[in-house]
This record gives sequence, structure tokens and C-alpha cells, in this order.
Amino acid sequence: MPMGLKLQATQLSERLKVISARVPYTSKDINTAIILCRNQLTNFQSRILNEDFDSITSEIEFFKEIKQIPMNNLIYFSEIRSLELHYPRANKERQEGYLRRRMDKINSFYIHNLDFIEYINTGKTHLDEQYFTRRHLDEHIITHTKFYYLHPDFNTSHDLQLAKLKAYQRLINYLYSKLNLLENPLELALHKKRSLHELQWTATKIALTELVYALYHSGSINNGNVDIKEIAEALSQLFNIDLGDYYRTYSEIRLRKKSRAKFLEKLTYSLSTKMDSEDK
Repeated sequence: MPMGLKLQATQLSERLKVISARVPYTSKDINTAIILCRNQLTNFQSRILNEDFDSITSEIEFFKEIKQIPMNNLIYFSEIRSLELHYPRANKERQEGYLRRRMDKINSFYIHNLDFIEYINTGKTHLDEQYFTRRHLDEHIITHTKFYYLHPDFNTSHDLQLAKLKAYQRLINYLYSKLNLLENPLELALHKKRSLHELQWTATKIALTELVYALYHSGSINNGNVDIKEIAEALSQLFNIDLGDYYRTYSEIRLRKKSRAKFLEKLTYSLSTKMDSEDK
């Protein structure tokens, strides 16, 4: 297998995880994800056309796992963009009907691909060479995609089908969440409020972790009657960021030899400097 493909896929996955955590998605988030995936697929195709696989095993790994990362995310975010563009702006009944029609489309895909889905979900591998190498592309008439032409050196009979399966599994959850908002007016109101006043944390995760622990240990929230997890989750949601393992981050902060609260000191300095300049 051409070198570096797995690393590129992993790096892309990390970038997409950040975007996926920002629900509700903005148009910028969706378009960024689509562009990232398209560019990665273009890069993959160029590499594959110029450097072949060294074994059937590596070819299967590429089409079944590595290519899946940009491919299934491209389908997922493209479906989200299409859904949001065509989503009715008024009338709850029309909105609900639209979402259920989208669900029907996904159910139809599942019905027409029961055998393949069962093969994937049960972890079988005996047909991998047929499904995920290019040797058998001509043996299957591809009817599950709107594309009539797929490059024979960059596609197999079922890699796109697998990508759709992975994307639709995520899309179902997205559709259910939108239906839930329609059925719960209070939650819908809060959702709209968050969308209108979206805040994005642009400092580091370490900086926000400092703030989380400072608020917790100072007892500034609920007179100290709150768990640190609640503060971390609240700020993560407010600022649209996944803090990750903040316990481990805090342990790393404690190991600093000099200033252990760099971000908090920066906040103090910035505010003091601003007030001093206004007093002159």
C-alpha cells in the first residue's frame, strides 16, 4: 500500500470529529467537512493510480477501512446539506413529513441491502476479496448510487455501499434528533436560541480546562454544590468544543514547573492592562 494513507485518514478523522461535535452544524461546518473529504479522496485517488497495492490484504484494508473515512463522511455531510437546504421553514406537519420521507429513503436502502448489511454487522470477511478489491467490479451492476460511472481503479463493487451504510447510520440519529425537537417545543426553543447565539471557543482545550477547574475549586457556581463534570459539560456545550479527557489534561497542568495557571494569569493581565489604559 502507498505509504502514509492510513496516517492521512487518521488525521482527517480527528479534524472531522471536531466538526461533528458542533451540533447544530453551521453551513460553514458542513461545507468545510465536504471540502476536506473531497480533497482527501482526490489525494487518495492520485496515489492509488500511481502506486499499486503490494497485496490483496492491503487493497482490502484500503477500500474497506481507510477510504471509508473520507467517503462515508462526504456522504453524511452532503446528505445533511441537502436536508437543511430543502427543509421546510414553516409548518410543523410539513417538516415532520419531510423528515419521515428521508427516513423512508434510508429504510429502503436497508431493505435492498439486507444480505450485505448482515455480512458487515456480523463481522464476516470471507467475501472481502469480492467486495473490496477491484478485480470483481465488473461482476456487480451498481444500482445503489446516482453515479453511472465510477473509476475502475479507485472503486470496488461495495466500497461505496459500505460508505452509505456508515453514513446512513449517523444520518438516522440526526433525523431522530430533529424529530424530537419538533415534538418537544421547549427543547426546540432552546435549540433555536443556541443556534442564534453560537459561541466558539478559540483558545486551547488546556486553557478551557484551567477555567473549568478554577470555577470548580473557587465554588463560584451553585455555591460549590456542583460536580466538575457538570461544569466541563456545560462549558463544552456552550462553546461548541469537545474537551476530551480533561482529567488527564489537569494532571498535565499540575506538572508544569513554572506558571501552572497560564491562561488564568493571561486573563488577569489582559483585563488589568485594559483598565489601566482606560484610566490614562
